[in-house]
Amino acid sequence: MKPLDSKKEYQNYVDKKSPNSPILKNCFNAFWVGGLICTIGQIILNICKSRGLSQDVSGTIVSIILIGISAFLTGLNIFNKIGKFAGAGSLVPITGFANSIVSPAMEYKSEGYVMGVGGKMFTVAGPVLVFGISTSIIVGIIYLIFNTQSITLV
Repeated sequence: MKPLDSKKEYQNYVDKKSPNSPILKNCFNAFWVGGLICTIGQIILNICKSRGLSQDVSGTIVSIILIGISAFLTGLNIFNKIGKFAGAGSLVPITGFANSIVSPAMEYKSEGYVMGVGGKMFTVAGPVLVFGISTSIIVGIIYLIFNTQSITLV
């Protein structure tokens, strides 16, 4: 095989070897799978609210159920297949976060529960948790500073 002489030849070589990505098909699959996940969440929310639960409690129940389903499907290696098919459509909702916790835990299970599962479980989700918790503390302090009038000391 002879070396490529110019950038144009190299680009032609890359174009021949690289498969074309079906962008419209991928976007459509991400859209309808993400919409299906959200629709399932809305159905669960409506059922909870029809049973007399408040909006906040119903939302919490929806989150717990969707996280549980996602973790279960990840354990059966079904969620990874859905992720390959739907891409960001399955990963953007809360189900993707659950998958990002369970996948490394399963992968490193052979290294033991403490160093394997416990140590590697938060490799992907850890920065998200640190940022979320840190931000909530900062926002809480700012809220406390600017709303001291509503605090009554006994």
